[in-house]
Amino acid sequence: MEEQVNQGFDFAAKIPEYIDAAIGYAPKIIGAIVILIIGFWIVKMIVNLLGKSMEKSGVDRDLQPFLKSLVSVLLKVLVVLTAAGAVGIEITAFAALLAGAGLAVGAAMSGTLGHFASGVMILIFKPYRVGDLVDIQGTVGHVMEIQVFNTIINTLDNKKVIMPNGIATSGIMTNLTANGKLRVDLNVAMPYEEDFDKVKNIIKGALDKVSERLPDEPTIEIEKFDENNVLLAVRPFATDETYWDVYFNSYKEIKKAFGEAGITVAYPTRRVKNI
Repeated sequence: MEEQVNQGFDFAAKIPEYIDAAIGYAPKIIGAIVILIIGFWIVKMIVNLLGKSMEKSGVDRDLQPFLKSLVSVLLKVLVVLTAAGAVGIEITAFAALLAGAGLAVGAAMSGTLGHFASGVMILIFKPYRVGDLVDIQGTVGHVMEIQVFNTIINTLDNKKVIMPNGIATSGIMTNLTANGKLRVDLNVAMPYEEDFDKVKNIIKGALDKVSERLPDEPTIEIEKFDENNVLLAVRPFATDETYWDVYFNSYKEIKKAFGEAGITVAYPTRRVKNI
């Protein structure tokens, strides 16, 4: 039986034939590899030039990353098709294969296509733009890029969050930059024995020394009474860029002003009985 199999297919005899076939295809394969390497490099150069051109022509900066990534994908597909043609694969057959695979992949990746559609909707309706401070799905930070499938957010603690566009648009989106200013919520304790109008003027004077805050009149009112002090609501205004500067510097100036005015805030005390 083994002799019949060996007689039916002599691998050793076929080796020269395989070598000749490999030598014949080698230039095509090498050519295809060269096409891919050079083609992807050219695509990268074209995308970079496109980005610079869009910046000079004043194209909406929200649209720039989206268009660049879209052009990059389309050009890379053309490079792959060209490399396939160089190997000897018929482009029409390859394109039909890609189309069939695309349908299968599209069905399996309907969520990804949804992220693409959401990206288009973001660019059309502009609930947020590049540079805006946003709160999306509990992520607070500045929008760095709006890409084909994702929105890139740089959080306030300097983390890079890559959020799929479909997730970004599936819930409540809060644009903290849209109205041009943010209210800074502060709370200041005032002793019960102090006069409210006097303390209010001291706080206003302290806030006037905070150069980062907006000129809008701050709110300074009594919020509630606790066991030891009167709790005041102090509400200056800031931009999204100066929010934390106003927050910390306001407290610093109010503390300094209270010290100069001799105002001492009460604190809880406990009496310990000797047994």
